Amino acid sequence: MMKMTPDELRKSYIDFMKRIGGSQVPSSSLLPENDPSTLFTGSGMQPMVPYLLGEKHPIGNEITNIQKCLRTVDIDEVGDMSHLTFFEMIGRWEFKANENNYKKKQIDAIWNWQINELGIDPNRLYISAFKGSDDMNIQKDTEAIQIWSEKFKSVGIEPIIEDDPYKYGTSRGGKIFLYNEKENWWSRAGSPLDMPVGEPGGPDSEMFYDFEPDGDPLEHPASESERFLEIGNNVFMCYKKEDTGFVKMKNPNIDYGGGLERVATALNGDRDIYNTAFFLNAKKKLIELSGTEYNDDLKSFRIILDHVRAATFLINDGAEPANSDAGYITRRLLRRAIRAGKKIGIQGNFLSELSEVYIEEATAYEDLISNKKKVIEIIKKEENLFHKTLQQGEIEIQKHLKNKGKVTGADAFYFYETYGFPLELTEEFLTENGYSMEDKASYAEAAKKHTDKSRTASAGKFKGGLSDHSTETTGLHTVAHLLLAGLREVLGDHVHQKGSNITSERLRYDFNHDEKLTSEQIEKVENYVNDAISSKAVIYISELPKTEAKESGVEGSFWDKYPDVVKVYTIQDNDGKVWSREVCGGPHVEDTTNLGKFHIEKEQSSSAGVRRIKGVISK
Repeated sequence: MMKMTPDELRKSYIDFMKRIGGSQVPSSSLLPENDPSTLFTGSGMQPMVPYLLGEKHPIGNEITNIQKCLRTVDIDEVGDMSHLTFFEMIGRWEFKANENNYKKKQIDAIWNWQINELGIDPNRLYISAFKGSDDMNIQKDTEAIQIWSEKFKSVGIEPIIEDDPYKYGTSRGGKIFLYNEKENWWSRAGSPLDMPVGEPGGPDSEMFYDFEPDGDPLEHPASESERFLEIGNNVFMCYKKEDTGFVKMKNPNIDYGGGLERVATALNGDRDIYNTAFFLNAKKKLIELSGTEYNDDLKSFRIILDHVRAATFLINDGAEPANSDAGYITRRLLRRAIRAGKKIGIQGNFLSELSEVYIEEATAYEDLISNKKKVIEIIKKEENLFHKTLQQGEIEIQKHLKNKGKVTGADAFYFYETYGFPLELTEEFLTENGYSMEDKASYAEAAKKHTDKSRTASAGKFKGGLSDHSTETTGLHTVAHLLLAGLREVLGDHVHQKGSNITSERLRYDFNHDEKLTSEQIEKVENYVNDAISSKAVIYISELPKTEAKESGVEGSFWDKYPDVVKVYTIQDNDGKVWSREVCGGPHVEDTTNLGKFHIEKEQSSSAGVRRIKGVISK
């Protein structure tokens, strides 16, 4: 097998997919645009949903990409050999595919890249496929099974099929394992039985790399053994849920997704993802800074390596450390990395030096390299702030001990919630001063109460999944375009979007501007939006080369994130007045006739040089 640098691996994938007819699109931001249902882009599929649901992609039906992803659910799992919060997902997409050959085309592409281009040993490759479901009245995926069987035979491997892996494991030498809908069915809802009417879904076929071919013969890909690592998944979206059940789609969609770092792990022949080239130089720097070897404290090293990398990309995409929303995750990652640094002997600032290593290696992300100075400064500022937090926390604990003579778990949570002082540091401080924590279980109880309150307060905001495409949300999305145009009209052409969050009730819009808006300016912006709505303007969609759109004055805040051909949304009334002309991905209303009246409820600071507007529509 070939051992590659991250850039070499990225290039290998994109070049191969282009050779077989794919068109590359750039990675979307880690912060989804106009998607209130989730804080982060958590999969390569997320930005593709409009096209999977039928919208025409501006550059064609066969797409390839490498998408930056972040999954917060894995934060507490980081520290083992495979979990990452930030990762890169490679994807191959085909929209409205030919139903006669789409599975073979997909499997051919992935097999040829992994086996022939990268040199992955097919003896180490295992496949899972859909065994069928009586409840869904869908038969086993015999087509995918047959195609994979032919692939194994082509390299001299007998493709024994395990139709009951939970009973047999790999004891019979199986290569293709059949599972039901719990393991090998994809839908947005998770369980196929929860799919709403009209939703697409279908069987999937996953690929696993075996790190221990002589391991326990009862283990199999779904047995949660560390022996197997999933390195890719082919989703065949060929069914649609109807009132009567599942109906075959005439033109199915293909979704291949694979973790780039996981593929590198297989190429490395080492189950530890942190031993791949993605972390090699940062690990060397961390060893130098700490005077500690990687194997001396694997968990702390892995936490630092992952969290600094994730925070670096988050800050570049606009999630600067904060006390809420996406910025809260960035702050949590950096502070957890600082605490892990203390465990391996680092007392002073060090995060920015690691971040710099990641930035210098990120040649595939030109925007990150160009923003290096800003990202490094933000990380340094956050480090300094947290060290002050630690000092303040120690002072408060000393005061508490003087008054109460003890610290309970509930007290420890108060120190964390109020001063950002972590539980483990409270315990360390108490031990160093001859105390021990009393009633530690009350920490978890206090944390649970806090979590329940937080969930109640944010109910309906981050439900997971995809954008809310309701009539109200779609209307506010269109209004957001008019709002930006109004801001540029009133404040000047320097104004651009810095972020947005839209629900069915309101829009929240961030834009760059150094000063608080006056009441007169707010009124002018409101009037601009409402005049546009009153004009009964129509929304026109056109497709233009990105360079042509940019040069012609089309507004766009994230040009480097868009493909070479973009969709331009023009809002124009019957008198020919253009109220807005902006690059976007939709969805929008057809005209402004029934939008209602727009009102700015609040204008405030979001961060340095960025203002935030919260607005609503009344009918």
